[in-house]
Amino acid sequence: MGTSQPIVRDRLYIGGEWVPSTGTGTIDVIDSTTEEVMGSIPEGSTKDVDLAVAAARAAFPAWSATPVKKRTELLTQVSQALATRMDDLAHLITREVGMPLMLSQLVQVGLPMTTFGSMAQVAADFTWEQTVGNSLIVREPIGVVGAITPWNYPLHQIAAKVAPALAAGCTVVLKPSEVAPLNAFVLAEVFEEIGLPAGVFNLVTGVGPVVGEAIAAHTDVDMVSFTGSTRAGKRVSEVASGTVKRVALELGGKSANVILDDADLAKAIPDGVAKCFLNSGQTCSALTRMLVPRERLSEVEDLAVAAAEAFTPGDPFEPSSRLGPLVSGAQRDRVRNFIDKGVGEGATLLTGGVEAPEGLSAGFFIRPTVFSSVTRDMTIARDEIFGPVLSIIPYGTEEEAIDIANDSEYGLAGGVWSGDPERAKAVARQLRTGQVEVNGGGFNPLAPFGGYKQSGNGREYGSFGLEEFLEVKAMQL
Repeated sequence: MGTSQPIVRDRLYIGGEWVPSTGTGTIDVIDSTTEEVMGSIPEGSTKDVDLAVAAARAAFPAWSATPVKKRTELLTQVSQALATRMDDLAHLITREVGMPLMLSQLVQVGLPMTTFGSMAQVAADFTWEQTVGNSLIVREPIGVVGAITPWNYPLHQIAAKVAPALAAGCTVVLKPSEVAPLNAFVLAEVFEEIGLPAGVFNLVTGVGPVVGEAIAAHTDVDMVSFTGSTRAGKRVSEVASGTVKRVALELGGKSANVILDDADLAKAIPDGVAKCFLNSGQTCSALTRMLVPRERLSEVEDLAVAAAEAFTPGDPFEPSSRLGPLVSGAQRDRVRNFIDKGVGEGATLLTGGVEAPEGLSAGFFIRPTVFSSVTRDMTIARDEIFGPVLSIIPYGTEEEAIDIANDSEYGLAGGVWSGDPERAKAVARQLRTGQVEVNGGGFNPLAPFGGYKQSGNGREYGSFGLEEFLEVKAMQL
């Protein structure tokens, strides 16, 4: 792929205008495949946040009073506008994040389109008012929402917050990840193009410790919705607590995929490897712990190695590549460090390792890696790696498998495989986690998504996601 001109974004979107940042710095955006600078964005300041929050606060009365039908029509227009830009956006996000191009079209652009479109329908069908005894219960928008989003599914994570917030009647100040921010500017252009009223959506780019903290601390921000690492989420909660604002957190995961002794291994193992390696393992809900019956371990190992080695790393614009690079050099160093720890703590390295994949000297690539004979106390079984690294953990009984699965500070997702769907559901009910796929059940963008324990608070998508942005008022009649 040839290098193109850097994409220079030198303005923020505040109050319906493209304005220069009050800060003087810029942040380079790096192409994850070539390691070259592909663009730059303003390094926003706390003053930029003040201006954006003021614009959102000023726009709130009129927007919250806008009929739901009008709000949902605008969301549908956003979905349609993203569809017309699908190729350009997929290309852009593939450069930013490294996901193979065809998957970027389906996931990185397809899901945000779906989210804006489905949220229009959810809001249209939602029960905004109900009568309980002598009370009229009304649901009202919470106010100005600060949205802080990550780099791994950049536009998708923005849509998961912005679509329901706007549907609810809230106004938004967005800080996208500075690692993969360019797609957010395209969304701002879409909002401008469809005529979203000024101040309803505002974009301020910058770094978390400056812009993110200013949003979380701001007295005029009524709610902050954050997706990212558990460590950063704890910080957002601390800063937000000063104003007792609502905090929704979608944080890390270390999700267990429980393969029961009657499972069809030929189906379960390749599916489990794919669920671990999607987006080069840079997925908070990735099924990174594969729990398997000890007596079937060697069978599982053979299947897992074959599946992993089919994930050929390479340029994400080449159709033959199944595994793109990681997002950054820092991320690659982090994942290599975890692989070293796995070997050092005595796990069996079946395939992969720390060396760069053959023929890929440029780009933040990691070999698809599988460890076996992992025990629950090893670092690679406990910490979120965020790379294409699978830990196979053998167990004795079904009870032990459930115990190992729940022995985690996280509880975001999980999987259960069994030849008996009822048995699988019975085990799924015992997993302390926000989402469980049974025998490879597909992702549902209308089902609630979010975590137990240190995987977060609150839910995204569907009516559950809409409710996060609403206050409840009782009128006693």
